[in-house]
Amino acid sequence: MRSSIRSAVGLVAAAALGAGMMLAGTAAGNGNGNGNGLGGQPATASQIYLDEIKDYGVCRGLDPACYNEWGNGWVEGEQKRILIWSRTAGPRHAHLGTPLAPGLNPPLNADNVAQAGLKAWAEERGIAVDYTEDLASFSRLNNYQAVVFLSSNRDTLDDTAQTNLMQYVRGGGGFVGIHNAFGAEYHWEYYEGLLGGANFYNHGPNRDGTVETINGRDVSTSFLPETWAFKDEWYNLTPYPSFVNVLLEVDRATSEATVAGHGESHPVSWCQYYDGGKAWLTTLGHDAAAWTAAPLPGDEFFKRHVMEGLESAMGIKPFCAA
Repeated sequence: MRSSIRSAVGLVAAAALGAGMMLAGTAAGNGNGNGNGLGGQPATASQIYLDEIKDYGVCRGLDPACYNEWGNGWVEGEQKRILIWSRTAGPRHAHLGTPLAPGLNPPLNADNVAQAGLKAWAEERGIAVDYTEDLASFSRLNNYQAVVFLSSNRDTLDDTAQTNLMQYVRGGGGFVGIHNAFGAEYHWEYYEGLLGGANFYNHGPNRDGTVETINGRDVSTSFLPETWAFKDEWYNLTPYPSFVNVLLEVDRATSEATVAGHGESHPVSWCQYYDGGKAWLTTLGHDAAAWTAAPLPGDEFFKRHVMEGLESAMGIKPFCAA
């Protein structure tokens, strides 16, 4: 079912109302000149947590004021480069195949179809790709305009890697989370916020569904029809994404939505600014055929959706148009 309350227009209106209410309330008059307690920094969504939605303590939402142009976004003339991170510390999706050998860019196995597919798609667009599942190689993130968490689940990062990711995002880096990236870092609230205040709860069986284009103005959706067929294990999420720009939903009957996670709407892709960086997110991508030449209805839509979203997070194309 199509969502309106979580559309970009609805969220901007809600943000304006919420911010006004907060500034008129207990947050006002704290002596720093802007009334938000953040020392003059932009607040946006952090001003409007009046409805029991968790505040992650960072600037996040749809306002580009939350972005820090500190050198991690792509600039004209620079080599385009991403890092694909697919380390799993729990159940491993079939599309990831056999765990990768240590180091940066180890030989890919025949069953590493998602890593190989995403790498090929990026290279088609002139984007250089590094990939790893080695914590020792999860470093020098400032070399990349985007870091892609590709179904990298459970406690995929150690303390050092968490710090590296946080500092990278704060410096204006791009983050792309795909499919079971939503099943990662359950005990790290910063990461939950990076996902849009959402986490994986459960899913129904892998099955055919109808995806609905909610926001056709973003570069990652502008080419999509209003509805299109795809096959996935449609994720139920709790917490439910908040103060984000919903791009795609799946119809409720297909999604087998749970009472805990979802009501009338069931988002599957969205974007937001977060703590200085850009985050583009999708729960789609379960079926191995989505990453290969095997036929799958909607796979060309999925491929372009991911790649346009990736380029927007990198700073190559406009980001998260409302």
